[in-house]
Amino acid sequence: MNEMESKPRMSRHHEVGLTDDQAIDMYRTMLLARRFDERVLLLQRAGKINFHVSGIGQEAAQVAAGFALDRDVDYYLPYYRDYGLVLSVGMTVRELMLSVFAKAEDPNSGGRQMPGHFGHKRLRIVTGSSPVTTQVPHAVGIALAAKMKGEKLVSFVTFGEGSSNQGDFHEGCNFAGVHKLPVIIMCENNQYAISVPIHKQIGGRIVDRAAGYGFPGVRVDGNDPLEVYQVVKDARERALKGEGPTLIEAMMYRLSPHSTSDNDLAYRTKEEVEENRAKDGIPKYKQYLIDAGIWSEEQDMQLNAELRAIIDDATNYGDKAPFPTPESTLLHVYDGDSEGGRA
Repeated sequence: MNEMESKPRMSRHHEVGLTDDQAIDMYRTMLLARRFDERVLLLQRAGKINFHVSGIGQEAAQVAAGFALDRDVDYYLPYYRDYGLVLSVGMTVRELMLSVFAKAEDPNSGGRQMPGHFGHKRLRIVTGSSPVTTQVPHAVGIALAAKMKGEKLVSFVTFGEGSSNQGDFHEGCNFAGVHKLPVIIMCENNQYAISVPIHKQIGGRIVDRAAGYGFPGVRVDGNDPLEVYQVVKDARERALKGEGPTLIEAMMYRLSPHSTSDNDLAYRTKEEVEENRAKDGIPKYKQYLIDAGIWSEEQDMQLNAELRAIIDDATNYGDKAPFPTPESTLLHVYDGDSEGGRA
């Protein structure tokens, strides 16, 4: 046996800088996001909640990006499917359930916003709004403030490929490019803008737009969390060195309908969905962990039971939590007023 053969081959997660425990924790978070999503779809169908926008099929890229960022200092501006991202950076399933049940304890908005409009001050998750892509210039503004203050952090913003045609995207990219701001702009290209397929949305490639604004663009396989992790990690390092923004186009597929109000089979076939289900990043990553010798089917069964208990607890908690009081509608209307009237 020669020297090369005697050395164990380094696994991909080690090559990108992840320990075994971190690689497993990434998988746990992806699966938690998936199980949360599946439960909320059932709750909506049962009439327990009103509405849900699913992120099934997009968790691998979301979680990998979250793990590549700094949970202590970075700012996050997610879009409405980013359950995997917000769980990665510290939100709990209880907090997400409080949101879908529109309860007073909901840290996102106190039960006022639609589900998926994330906001968490302590975790630096900046609230979004229903008009799509408004979060891009907001992320750029945060990056500008960080640069002016000399703070070593990045802002990270996500959006769907359909909303990349909005003016907010282009204006944000242009400003970020001119001022070389520490912002990472990640498009989750899930192939559909509600019912409009990618070939009817965009003539070229989203990633190529970065060149027009003077910074790098990188297209990645959004079903490969280790590839996404490496690219986001590299983008963060560039930003902190003062080299400016990075545009990342993560290619993936939305396996669920656009929302619970959507009949997706009116514009795509079951065969198309199943073909893309075979590329789902979560089972592929699970198999990778098994092949790397750090996971097993027995551990996976145990994890699923653990996650089921977490989801059950959060569902029960969210269901039983009190709704906002009518008079709380007046809270946070006026600056400095925490009681509901004019200060």
